[in-house]
Amino acid sequence: MGGPELFAFALFAVITLGGAIGVVVLDELWHAALSLGTALLGVAVLYVLAGAPLVGAIQVLVYVGGVLILITFAVMLTDGDRTIDLPVGGNR
Repeated sequence: MGGPELFAFALFAVITLGGAIGVVVLDELWHAALSLGTALLGVAVLYVLAGAPLVGAIQVLVYVGGVLILITFAVMLTDGDRTIDLPVGGNR
């Protein structure tokens, strides 16, 4: 693993970690879903860099193409602005 390969690996590792941290930290559900897409695409690129292009293509097709679209529809079809007021303290 030489210079350009090591630079590409480090770049996409940072992108993947940034997307994964964004999924956990971001408050907006839509922004967290986009961060998940970034992390999943970064993992696919890391698979390709590791010499497994078929696994990278499956990652893109199944997870980015399927799971992320499902999450996108769930975000769009549900009302994300609603909050639940729970009682503080004893039973009511």
